[in-house]
Amino acid sequence: MKKYFLLLFFGISLIFSCKNNFKEAEISDPKKDTYVVDNYTKKEVDIIMRDGIKLHTTIYSPKDTSKEYPILMQRTPYSSRPYGEGKMKTRIGPNKHLMKDKYIVVYQDVRGRWMSEGVYDNMRAYIPNKKENESDEVSDTYDTIDWLVKNIENNNGKVGTWGISYPGHYATVSTIDAHPALKAASPQACIGDFFFDDFHHNGAFLLSYFRAISLFGTYKDTPTDSAWYSFPKMNTKDQYQFFLDKGPLSNLNEYFQYDKLDVAETSKKDKIDDFFWKEIVEHPNYDEVWKSKGIIQHMDKVPSSVATMIVGGWFDAEDLYGPLETYKGIEKHGKNNYNTLVFGPWDHGRWASSGVRNAVGNYYFGDSISLKYQSEIETKFFHHFLKGKGDKNSGLPEAYVYDSGRKEWKSYDSWPPKNIIKQDWVLSESQKLNYSDPNVKSKTKPKAIKFISDIKRPVPYSEDIKTVFTPRKYMTDDQRFAARRPDVLVFETDILTEDFTLAGEIMAKLKVATTGSAADWIIKVIDVHPSDAKENNDKLQDHLKMSNYHLMVRSEVMRGRFRNSFEFPEPFTPNKKTAVNIKLQDVFHTFKKGHKLQIQVQSTWFPLIDLNPQTYVDNIYKADKKDFKTQTHTVFTDSSIEFSVLK
Repeated sequence: MKKYFLLLFFGISLIFSCKNNFKEAEISDPKKDTYVVDNYTKKEVDIIMRDGIKLHTTIYSPKDTSKEYPILMQRTPYSSRPYGEGKMKTRIGPNKHLMKDKYIVVYQDVRGRWMSEGVYDNMRAYIPNKKENESDEVSDTYDTIDWLVKNIENNNGKVGTWGISYPGHYATVSTIDAHPALKAASPQACIGDFFFDDFHHNGAFLLSYFRAISLFGTYKDTPTDSAWYSFPKMNTKDQYQFFLDKGPLSNLNEYFQYDKLDVAETSKKDKIDDFFWKEIVEHPNYDEVWKSKGIIQHMDKVPSSVATMIVGGWFDAEDLYGPLETYKGIEKHGKNNYNTLVFGPWDHGRWASSGVRNAVGNYYFGDSISLKYQSEIETKFFHHFLKGKGDKNSGLPEAYVYDSGRKEWKSYDSWPPKNIIKQDWVLSESQKLNYSDPNVKSKTKPKAIKFISDIKRPVPYSEDIKTVFTPRKYMTDDQRFAARRPDVLVFETDILTEDFTLAGEIMAKLKVATTGSAADWIIKVIDVHPSDAKENNDKLQDHLKMSNYHLMVRSEVMRGRFRNSFEFPEPFTPNKKTAVNIKLQDVFHTFKKGHKLQIQVQSTWFPLIDLNPQTYVDNIYKADKKDFKTQTHTVFTDSSIEFSVLK
């Protein structure tokens, strides 16, 4: 039972829920919440796939059989429990409105997970041209939908899919080579490519996800209703010190050796039983293993018969890349597709919350934001395409996005909005961030700004002393603690005399050098609030005030070896000026009059990402302690940040 609640905590569809469904995290006393029991019947079936594997499927059908209902389906690696006759969820479907509007709601354990047969493959690769009986997640989804519409009584022949995070990925999968009955899909916080989502960012390993590895990589080949994996025990509340003491990543291998009897016979450094950790260790570059697992590469196979609504949070620490790239991929290839985007001021999956107060970490955005989304956007989307006319006149905007600076929703007929311009802002020696007029050629020779990147004192990603299962609140954390370190360079504008709105991608175009042959580069975009800030937020951590609050709006890392190619890494030439470009994911944020826009540049971000040895090695996961060396890094003042500015 303890493992199950850890699963609910990690599996990441909300602040306290599992990735598969917010509602499951809100299981309440059945004596108090009997709506599902009173209005639905539950049936568990095993649906046979084309290759003979049986997938465990739970079906909740309205008791009122006088009419036909659409099917809403979620496929999940996080369990469709509770299992067993008479045991029912207390909340089903994407939200309470859809639950009460009556749909046939289906949950399925994906192949190799929980009560389904087969062997699980993390981000199982799509096979475009399948041979007879060859299967992948696309065919598993197709076969499931085919069975459902042919075998469930009182269905109207229309199917919708939804899911948050990993289940969001499976919602994306459902749209590829889609079954004709699939009419609507809402991938939410959907994983797009594991080299850029969750466990990696631009080739850097998200060390902060270390404890979650076994959830995906522990082998299982028989159905089970109990957890078959275990989570590493850190035995500390100080994760920064824990990972610093552990040293090289190879020292973490011991946490993924399940057969301890064999450890004495094999090198501890090389023995790995967890297949996901082994995959990460053996494939440090963007090779065919990772490329084959990506789903965003196949958005050209989403038919126009499937309406899509992609949902995400501007402050989602886990899956920000996936939903943005999924939306853009469908837009690029599906000119006739109904494809919309919803992005709000949320962390991972918070839009499914039933809470009134909406905040991410210390930063408060307002009340009822998630509730409004559920009632006015999500419910309307599924109702229109599964119960209504199903045409493109849904009454919803193309892009429904939240300005996290003004704290208000905006609607646009494209994303990014059409009225944006690109502006370069340069990093100056005086720690100023200055607008670069493209019509004026600079006569100033670039200056070099140096800092020491001490491998024994890496820059923390948070000032909190604690151990988290996955990081979240840092996405809006006050960055003053970092700005006051000598190994973090700070550049900021003067106090803004008018509002300044960013809408879309940000590109950092750095010119750098290092005394070593390897380095990471981190860029943070920060909204510096006025010293007399009046925002009302009584939930701040005790040591903080909104006065001069440094709100992190966007951040990203680039592992320097991948600056030219994620497939073919290369070292830096020591002391040679080198270009490193870093794409930061889209933002929609207004830096209000009286605020300042700040850029922070640093080279460590610990233990959010693993430590770069700062000496080039072919595989950082196999680096030795001797490879880790303190180096001096340089940022040149012809570096610039390209913003997408809304006019």
